[in-house]
Amino acid sequence: MNNTVLVVGASGLVGTAACLEFKEAGFKVIAASRRKPELLEGLAIDHVALDLQDADACKRAVSDQLADVTHVVYTAVYEMPGLVAGWLDPHQIETNDRMLRNLLEPLRESGRLQHLSLLQGTKAYGLTVGPIRVPARESQPRVEHPNFYWRQEDYLREVADKDGFDFTIFRPQLIVGPNHGVVMNIPPVIGVYAAIRRELGLPFSFPGGPNWVWEAVDVRLVAGALRWATESAAARGETYNLTNGEVFSFRDMWPALAKTLGVETGPDEPLLLAEYIPANADVWARVVERHDLQPVPLQALLGESHFYADMCFAAGMDEAPPPTFVSSIKIRAAGYPQVWNTEESFCFWLNDLIERRILPPAD
Repeated sequence: MNNTVLVVGASGLVGTAACLEFKEAGFKVIAASRRKPELLEGLAIDHVALDLQDADACKRAVSDQLADVTHVVYTAVYEMPGLVAGWLDPHQIETNDRMLRNLLEPLRESGRLQHLSLLQGTKAYGLTVGPIRVPARESQPRVEHPNFYWRQEDYLREVADKDGFDFTIFRPQLIVGPNHGVVMNIPPVIGVYAAIRRELGLPFSFPGGPNWVWEAVDVRLVAGALRWATESAAARGETYNLTNGEVFSFRDMWPALAKTLGVETGPDEPLLLAEYIPANADVWARVVERHDLQPVPLQALLGESHFYADMCFAAGMDEAPPPTFVSSIKIRAAGYPQVWNTEESFCFWLNDLIERRILPPAD
């Protein structure tokens, strides 16, 4: 196989999983990110340090290191501090639009590009500006609202049509995986919260608000879909939602998470993890020292994911937001049938964090 895949945003949740998936499938994999991905060390995957906000750096990288790229998996995203508040911000929208263009314009000149996969999310259905349709389907009319998805998608469709390469757009819902220090991955946040509570002699109380039913998707399912898109004619020019295929409640799943982490549950205790965890940084430092964990600074461990956790737990809310269910029938009908048990997914990745000494042992 002579295919070379460039995974952009390789240090992120989906990017890392995509690198592993494509390497196993026999692709030559080039990982691009500002920092070298910890989870790819020792795997003979080339890494290109790249700042997508620097157009000249992108041109040089394409000329010097990326000339043979045939496939692109674009998972990079610029988020603002505090995460959720930035989703409607013009600067966030403009920056993400510019980043894709900075990379794709020089790549187009090579004439080798065959396929590009682009990540969006269920914010595409307008949940930042109001209730969405239930379920949200890919065939529904575009919900016009401030976001970078439409800027990137319109540009991608235009240049793909001009240049003759294929593309697929994916909209995963609440991705779960092994990475820490990223913008939206909840297992490390749950694990840090549990360890702080245990250190303080307090129960692992659910910190959220009213019950909010969710869907999620294991990052391995997402990575498999990205590879499937490079091989399936059904994926050309299409948009697909991605979920595990079931709904769940964090409050209902809490006992299973407690068992995995070796802590005891207790009565609900509403609080904001974005405030509680940083306020107990000294407690977390004791946990790290006591259990000889990897010396990852707390902020580098959390990223912006503690803000995301508060949103997903409906923390600080008087009533649950409207449901955000999306249909994933389309991709299964197209030939990608993968499903996952969400509770098992969360517990699997919590155990992975324990084994890598990011979180303390359950006992």
